[in-house]
Amino acid sequence: MSAATLPAEQAGQPPAPPPARERADLTAWLGVAAGALGSLMATLDISIVNASLPTIQGEIGASASEGTWISTAYLVAEIVIIPLTAWLERVFGLRRFLLIASVLFTGFSIMCGTSTTLTGMIIGRIGQGFTGGAMIPTAMTIIATRLPPSQQPIGTSLFGSTVILGPVLGPLAGGWLTENFSWHYAFFINVPVCLALMVLLLVGLADQKPKLDELIEADWLGIAGLALGLGGLTVVLEEGNREQWFESTLIWQLTAVTVLGFVLIGLGQLYARRPVIKLALLRNRTFAAVFVLALILGVVLYGTAYVIPQFLAAIAGYNAMQAGQVVFISGIPAMMMMPLFPILLSRFDLRLIVATGLVLMMASCYIDTSLTADSTGSDFVDSQLLRGLGQVLSMMFLNQAAIAAVRPDEAGDASGLFNAARNLGGSIGLALLATVQERRLDYHHWTLNSALGNNDLAVQDWVSSTSATFGGGPDGLAAAIRQIDNTVLREAMVMAFNDDFMFLVAGILVVTPLVLFLRPLPKGRNMAAMH
Repeated sequence: MSAATLPAEQAGQPPAPPPARERADLTAWLGVAAGALGSLMATLDISIVNASLPTIQGEIGASASEGTWISTAYLVAEIVIIPLTAWLERVFGLRRFLLIASVLFTGFSIMCGTSTTLTGMIIGRIGQGFTGGAMIPTAMTIIATRLPPSQQPIGTSLFGSTVILGPVLGPLAGGWLTENFSWHYAFFINVPVCLALMVLLLVGLADQKPKLDELIEADWLGIAGLALGLGGLTVVLEEGNREQWFESTLIWQLTAVTVLGFVLIGLGQLYARRPVIKLALLRNRTFAAVFVLALILGVVLYGTAYVIPQFLAAIAGYNAMQAGQVVFISGIPAMMMMPLFPILLSRFDLRLIVATGLVLMMASCYIDTSLTADSTGSDFVDSQLLRGLGQVLSMMFLNQAAIAAVRPDEAGDASGLFNAARNLGGSIGLALLATVQERRLDYHHWTLNSALGNNDLAVQDWVSSTSATFGGGPDGLAAAIRQIDNTVLREAMVMAFNDDFMFLVAGILVVTPLVLFLRPLPKGRNMAAMH
């Protein structure tokens, strides 16, 4: 063998240095920061008004049922816009699209903060949802296009923390602003944030030429179908329980709108040159498993952020800020685990980590099935820490499983479906949990009342002694009976909340086997960002 064919070390020559790893410059990181900031703002605004909702309702003259539309309007618009972002990026170019969204989001936030009527507030929230929802999947686009593969794990970790922290930080931030300033600042806080976001976008992203011809060849059937189908479905889920489901004419009408929307989406899949949302991805068994797991992740993420404050307010007497602090506990593991994310991905099977995350979430919900009328926020600390750890493991690694399941040119469509599934899961979860809570409350209330027999000597003795403490006579007897009913109702409420958590346990248990369908990342491949 000649020296020319020998390895460099054997030929007496120094070994060639390894190729330098490409590193992103400052402007690239500023672009990533812009994406993360926009995503945080969009996810936080889903729940930031929840803490101040009673105050807002009182000031704009809305009833409790009408006030829920302040939250629902944002969620409906966000669910509709997320699958459309890949198309809108192509039409306007990424930077121009996000700048337009930021400017409009600022305007709609000011509109909400200055609204004095329910109509104005709902219009502002719909605008916030459309423009804010566009910032969630585009954050991953920025990571994919602005960072080299070796640094994408850092960007993905940053994005993941915003998606998880947003929903849990919202009630805390909204409660603090309402308690210390005014509910208006839950909206006005977006103004300086949006200004900073626009500066980062201008510096960190390059301008791209718009492709307005995409408007002519767009899948307008699919776009209309998404607005009608996903919008109608979300409203049905949000309002179904309050409207007694299909006993309501409104629910029947919205269901018809939903069906029409999905028919239009189906026609778009058949006839559009490039469907606005690629539902064919769901024929991929691996991606279909990711989609269903993302749904249950949304159910747990948004469902527990709803149920826990409800319990603390109704049973423990917590105010909005105190309840928000308890919800925020689940965000602590997310902040702690993000630096370890790339290490875990390189050393462990993706399926094992997702399964571990699901088991941790299931265990956390099971712990909360043993609540009592004496439970307080401290009783949620262990379960919230477990839940937060499970959520961060499941969320981040499901994102990678989705990437591994599709071709690179399908990643944008996969991102829209993945993010829409998580938010749609949240909407489904809120509707189902509210229904379970109401039905089980009625059941437990009736069961406990029926167990208190009129001929039970212990019950008669308690009524007699309690009646005497209220002065005796008919008034004292009525007061004693009211006290019994209040005690029974309180216990029934606790049991209904426990049933909510058991419902979540069952839901996670049913979908966990789908982890077996996930596809591990190819050997030697680090982590890619979904775009």
